[in-house]
Amino acid sequence: MNNPISDQSRRIVVLGTGGTIAGSSAKAGANVGYTAGTVPVTALLEGFSAPDGFELHVEQVAQIDSKDMDFTTWRSLHERCQYWLAQDDVAALIITHGTDTIEETSFFLHSTLNATKPVVMTCAMRPATSTNPDGPQNLRDAITVASSPDATGVVIVCASEIHGAKEISKTHPYRLNAFNSGDAGPIGYVEEGRVRLVRQWPQEAHVSTAISLPAADNWPRVDIVLSHAGTRGEIVNALIREHQENHTDAAAGIILGATGNGSLHQSLEQAGLAARDAGIEVLVATRCIAGHIIPSLSEKLPISVDLSPVKARIALLLKLISKDHK
Repeated sequence: MNNPISDQSRRIVVLGTGGTIAGSSAKAGANVGYTAGTVPVTALLEGFSAPDGFELHVEQVAQIDSKDMDFTTWRSLHERCQYWLAQDDVAALIITHGTDTIEETSFFLHSTLNATKPVVMTCAMRPATSTNPDGPQNLRDAITVASSPDATGVVIVCASEIHGAKEISKTHPYRLNAFNSGDAGPIGYVEEGRVRLVRQWPQEAHVSTAISLPAADNWPRVDIVLSHAGTRGEIVNALIREHQENHTDAAAGIILGATGNGSLHQSLEQAGLAARDAGIEVLVATRCIAGHIIPSLSEKLPISVDLSPVKARIALLLKLISKDHK
C-alpha cells in the first residue's frame, strides 16, 4: 500500500488513531468488554484495494481509546492532516477513530483545517475481533466517499450514512447506527458502493491561516457545567476561586449546558455571571440534540446558537487560543 505512486495515481491517506474499529477481545466474538486501539491500521486495511486511479497510503498517528482523546493527539492529528492535505498528489484523507469522541475530533478538525479536499472520518461500534464487525464495511464506505469527485470538508461515515462534523452527535451507546445529525439529517448515504447526496457537502469553515496551535500543555482549560433540576452554583464558584488564586491550570472558559431554549437554573446563571465578572469567558449552549436556540432580548450571557455543549467548548477553546497567540 506504500509503493511508489504512478503519474496517473492519486493517494488516499489513511490515518489511524485507534478506537473500537481497531479494538480486540480475548473472548471470541465479543461485542463488549473489548480493548480499543489494539489493531494497527495497516492490519485493518489488509485485503482492501483502492478505486481505479487511486492508491492507499497508511500512517498510524495514535493508538488510543477515543474516550481518552487528548489535546496532544488532536495537535498531532491536525499536523498530519495539514501535511498530507498540502501534498498535490493526495486526493483525500481517511481517519479511523473511536465513536465516543468522534463528534468532537471532527468538529475540531472542521474548525482548524481549510479542507477543500475531503477528510473522511470513520469508526465502528464493534471491535475488529467481533463475529460480525462493522468496521470493514465502514472503511469501504469511507473509501467510496473519499474518492468521490465532488466531496469536500470534514465528514463522518458510519452505518452507510454520511454526516457533517458540525451537526453529528452520538445518540446511542450500542447500536450500529449510533449517530444522528438532528434537524439537518445526514448529508447522504453510501449505497452499494455509490454516494447518494441529500444535501450539500459541508462548506469550509474559512479557518484563519494565522491560527497556531501551541504545545498541548499550553492549551487553555474550558469546563462544561450542566443546568439541571436542583442545580447549585458551587462548581462554578470553585472554578472562580481557582481563577482568582491564579492556579496554573485554572479554567479560562466555562460552557453552561442549558435546558431548552438556552435557559439556566437561577443559581447557575448567577454563578455564570460572577464567573464572567471575574474574567472567565462564559458561553451558553443547549443540551437539546436537535434544533437551534432562538435568541431573545433576555439573555444575560453569550449564547452559542447552534452548537452542542461539547462543540461549543471546542469553539471557545480555539477562540481563547487565538486570543492568547495574537
